[in-house]
Amino acid sequence: MNDYDHIVRRMVEAAGHATQSMGVGRVLGQIFAWLYFSPEPQSLDDLTSALGISKGSASMGVRQLEQWNALEKVWVKGSRKDYYQAKDYFGRIVKSAVLDLVGKRMETSAGILKEASADLQRKEKGSEFSQDDRFLREQIDKIVQFQEKAQGMWDSVILQMLLK
Repeated sequence: MNDYDHIVRRMVEAAGHATQSMGVGRVLGQIFAWLYFSPEPQSLDDLTSALGISKGSASMGVRQLEQWNALEKVWVKGSRKDYYQAKDYFGRIVKSAVLDLVGKRMETSAGILKEASADLQRKEKGSEFSQDDRFLREQIDKIVQFQEKAQGMWDSVILQMLLK
């Protein structure tokens, strides 16, 4: 293995570890890094061979990366296969991934918190509001305050400029 191949392999593994530590799976990072460091567009067959992954994993990873606008499908003259190449709009890619991953989770948890608050509010109007209910309400209020701060950070002009 020459120096170029060794460096690319190290970068692919590092990207895989990074995405795995973020909870999105090792394969996504590996696919993106392999495509990013490939001078020519790559097919699913190329990805399975180079990365030692199944065609199903390659296909699912490519679809997820396409959703995040991290890669694009390109046409290769003389071939009927789909080929892909990585984009280098890092801020947009991170923004898409974060919106997809964190945004959906925040929406889900916000809905659950809203329902719990409404339940407690209805119960508070009655005579059955206990000390445990009061404690639960205070804890939920703290989480809601944190979510509002997190949303404010997400909406900050500086972060939005960085992620363009």
